[in-house]
Amino acid sequence: MSDLNLDKGIDRREEVRSRYAAAAIAGSPSLNSDCCGPTADSSFGQVLYGDDDRAALPEMAALASLGCGNPTAIAELQSGETVLDLGSGGGIDVLLSARRVGPTGKAFGLDMTDEMLELARRNAAEAGAANVEFLKGLIEDIPLSSESIDVVVSNCVINLSIDKPAVLSEIFRVLRPGGRIGISDVVAEDDLSSAERGERGSYVGCIAGALSKSEYELGLAAAGFGEISVTFTHQVADGMHGAIVRAVKP
Repeated sequence: MSDLNLDKGIDRREEVRSRYAAAAIAGSPSLNSDCCGPTADSSFGQVLYGDDDRAALPEMAALASLGCGNPTAIAELQSGETVLDLGSGGGIDVLLSARRVGPTGKAFGLDMTDEMLELARRNAAEAGAANVEFLKGLIEDIPLSSESIDVVVSNCVINLSIDKPAVLSEIFRVLRPGGRIGISDVVAEDDLSSAERGERGSYVGCIAGALSKSEYELGLAAAGFGEISVTFTHQVADGMHGAIVRAVKP
């Protein structure tokens, strides 16, 4: 990456961090409509979770949901598994994962934003979740040992990364052999150029930085994954979709 592109990427990361810090402080995405998850748009946020899931969580965890899907519902989590949520925000997917894997399992949340980590830890304490741990760090450089995780989930975060190949490589590294991913993300149709994606929404709004379907599939294959699938679920902009991304580490 050239110095110019690196500087631009760092600027974007700081823009994302500051927007999500503001959302955490506000306690609701409705007060930060440039982030993923404006409450007026049913393509994002807590409305994508079932009533049972929302009822089982602290109110602030549900309100702080800024995602484009419900990855814990697609990850088929099993009792005793260790789960990692990338870009864990207010902790909704970590807390749901912790309930699914039970007391013999564990759910990690990784986020780069101090304000979101503070909110997530408060939500975990309110929920009485003893099998969760929130870590500060970048999804491009996961602060966990290799082959330590059974399942990686993420909710509308990878599109925000400034180095997506690094994210996919890091996911592969931390997964145990046979480990899997269950990711919700915004994905573009293959015929949309990067410029056209930028015309449909901002980077911090989870649109401009989205990969295309083929780019996602090729990126996962390059990282070493098999059994790859990228399935569109609902449209979030013209030619842009919420999607379910699955893959397995051989």
